[in-house]
Amino acid sequence: MCGIIGIIGKSDVAPLLLDGLKRLEYRGYDSAGIATIQNGGVERRRAEGKLGNLGGLLREKPLSGTTGIGHTRWATHGAPNEANAHPHATDRVAVVHNGIIENFQELRAELIEAGHQLTSDTDTEVIVHLIDKYLDDGMAPKDATSAVLKRLQGAFALAIIFGGESKLMIAARQGSPLAIGVGEDEMFIGSDAIALAPLTKVIIYLEDGDWAVLTDKNYMVYAADDEEVRRDIRLTELTGAAIGKGGYRHFMLKEIYEQPQVIGDTLHSYVNPVSRAVTLPDLGFDPADVTKLTLIACGTSYYACLVAKYWFETIARMPVEVDIASEFRYREAPMPAGGAALVISQSGETIDTLAALRYARSQDQKILSIVNVPESAIARESDAVLQTYAGPEIGVASTKAFTTQLTVLACLAIAVAHARGAIDDDERGRLVGALTEVPARASEILNHDEHLARIAHDMAEARDVLYLGRGTSYPIALEGALKLKEISYIHAEGYAAGEMKHGPIALIDEAVPVVVVAPTDDLIDKTVSNVQEVMARGGRIVFLSDAAGVQRLGAEAHQTVTLPAVDPFVAPLLYAIPVQLLAYHIAVIKGTDVDQPRNLAKSVTVE
Repeated sequence: MCGIIGIIGKSDVAPLLLDGLKRLEYRGYDSAGIATIQNGGVERRRAEGKLGNLGGLLREKPLSGTTGIGHTRWATHGAPNEANAHPHATDRVAVVHNGIIENFQELRAELIEAGHQLTSDTDTEVIVHLIDKYLDDGMAPKDATSAVLKRLQGAFALAIIFGGESKLMIAARQGSPLAIGVGEDEMFIGSDAIALAPLTKVIIYLEDGDWAVLTDKNYMVYAADDEEVRRDIRLTELTGAAIGKGGYRHFMLKEIYEQPQVIGDTLHSYVNPVSRAVTLPDLGFDPADVTKLTLIACGTSYYACLVAKYWFETIARMPVEVDIASEFRYREAPMPAGGAALVISQSGETIDTLAALRYARSQDQKILSIVNVPESAIARESDAVLQTYAGPEIGVASTKAFTTQLTVLACLAIAVAHARGAIDDDERGRLVGALTEVPARASEILNHDEHLARIAHDMAEARDVLYLGRGTSYPIALEGALKLKEISYIHAEGYAAGEMKHGPIALIDEAVPVVVVAPTDDLIDKTVSNVQEVMARGGRIVFLSDAAGVQRLGAEAHQTVTLPAVDPFVAPLLYAIPVQLLAYHIAVIKGTDVDQPRNLAKSVTVE
């Protein structure tokens, strides 16, 4: 998970920037860098690997300057190297960036045609060259940055410094979090308050679309339309949960809102934005040769497996079985020669999943794991590990860990499908393109938070809630029901929508809200038909779809939430967010302990 820090200080800032990056190490990284304004120009130091390497480089080649930016980064693809590390810079502009620039290829082509020499494989580099181009046209730094921001599509957090401007920094946020810290004749930028904790108690969180101009004396915040706006100032202690929550009421809400960034961070680790290919680490075996793939997990991770089953079977044409870890090994299931087991666990310590892994190992299966903690027991006992870059997840009810698991599974399915010849280069590029849009679309979905909170008031007194979906939306219905049960203690069940008439429809009456997960896909007409069956029996429908889906249903639903239109392939990642928010707001209304619900633990390490 990439990290950003920026300082306009009173003395040389390189040591403070390095300290700030150390506080961001928990986010994960494999390269780091710092840039300062030195002798009127931009100077930078970048290094592969851990911060100790960057620290050693700074001792050999010190950086002076009272204004600077720093970054920790996960490599976009392949081995990390200095050319791809941040900050990216020209002689007079340096940029650090979290997120994904969706339209960077067309911007890159424009810049190359104009004579710019781009030296990295990253999407970030186009930002610094675009700003440089507008400076060449005679624009001031503020105007050049404003013009560039209007051309960027995607999710991003940026910190920018300029040669010849020893007390100027510009920051921008769209989808990825960013905070301003205010000091006495000093200003700070951080991707979270942890980075700023020792530097200031005064924090301002930028909102989506905001950008800010900072000097040592003041700051000005502008909305996307360049109109000046005011954002709340928060006074924090240097330690404690308030900083960890980033100004949110609960960790769970903070982690829901982090999803545009962490999905982007995870994509950056597996997707080459130039070739639109998926690059996997060395697995020690070729997943394309696997005769059968067995997906094993518990709880929310199990629902991620159910989504992946659709992807692997429809896209990669690979036979897949999905098992609940706590049941799997007790069946003594026969496992085929040449097969592989893919186990998924946020903590990497889930005891049932670890036991299932060991059973699969005893059956001569190759072991692949998806975990958020690469030093965990499951990771250590796997042949290969695909890491999610969700960062620490404090809330017991999983949110960002789930969507980053789906992100990795989607990347794996694409890679396997291409290796097996089930899709060609064009289809691979199309699917990868859909994935790269997810962080920006996730940010748009978060704009429905207030609407979902109002719907939550209408549902909070229900004794029972049903969730329906078809195809990849069925596991999201299961996950929505689980989230509601976990944190609000309301009984909820998820069903395949086509199964309603085979029994569950008997539960329907006017007191039972029915949440329908229904992106426009090949099954939308069948889903609408199932919904009409429910409405005919008095069910109160909460319909989650895009504009085309809402139009198909008409005005009969009790509540509708119109979400962005997306490729059906990526819909599960995005439709997970509104069901998370719905459960969160219902739990808040009911006054339960959202972050630590009764009887539950974050990591289940006993059977």
